Amino acid sequence: MIRSSDITAIILAGQRPGIDPLAAAFDLECKALIPVGGIPMVSRVFAALDAHPAITSIRVMAQDVAALKRAGDFEVSPSGATIAATIAPLVAEAREPMLITTADHALLSAAMLDSFITKARGADLAIGMVERHTLLAAYPQSKRTWLKFRGGAYSGANLFWVGSPDVMPLLDIWKQVEQKRKRGRALIGAFGPWILLGVALRLLTLEGALAKIGKRFGITIVPVILPQAEACIDVDSIADHQLVERIIAVRSA
Repeated sequence: MIRSSDITAIILAGQRPGIDPLAAAFDLECKALIPVGGIPMVSRVFAALDAHPAITSIRVMAQDVAALKRAGDFEVSPSGATIAATIAPLVAEAREPMLITTADHALLSAAMLDSFITKARGADLAIGMVERHTLLAAYPQSKRTWLKFRGGAYSGANLFWVGSPDVMPLLDIWKQVEQKRKRGRALIGAFGPWILLGVALRLLTLEGALAKIGKRFGITIVPVILPQAEACIDVDSIADHQLVERIIAVRSA
């Protein structure tokens, strides 16, 4: 049984096999080590999580354990070859809710964590999202991938809540689509043609689509729509890095 009083945070700091082009651009072996404001991204994410009172433990997961250990004073555990392979064993052994994020979420803040945790508590699975108008009103130059539903378009915020081991069947489905380029649409389609059709024709809201998926598996899945535009800006390209550097500079000033 998972307790609800404490939260374990998981930082996914792995990368796909081969040379990561963004890491190579900075002459680094791991993308998670790319500096933002002079600090490795993974260290920024760790510091934000470590400062939050609801988070009682943090695990950094990476294939290159030795390289990540040089980034800061934290423990690093070996990850699986894929996200699903990394997460599944952690979910199986969890005794408290897990908040999962990524090492390239360099703008992660206390406000984002407050918003996410408050709305995610009690759900078996919660997914952090930002609505398109929220991002474009603040950063019109930012390019994201949008999932379009009735009532809005949303981009992922790299924040996930696992509140129950009953989500394990969803991880099995994630394994099937994880390597697909259009992962969001492929994942929705894996839950059945009617759900995919409902999304494609804009018949379903985001909340409605997730509720239908949750009902199929006997769990509660909720979207957490975050008010912070920066929540969906991760560092996937040079342009992202430049934008994040500017945002960090403004914060510091």
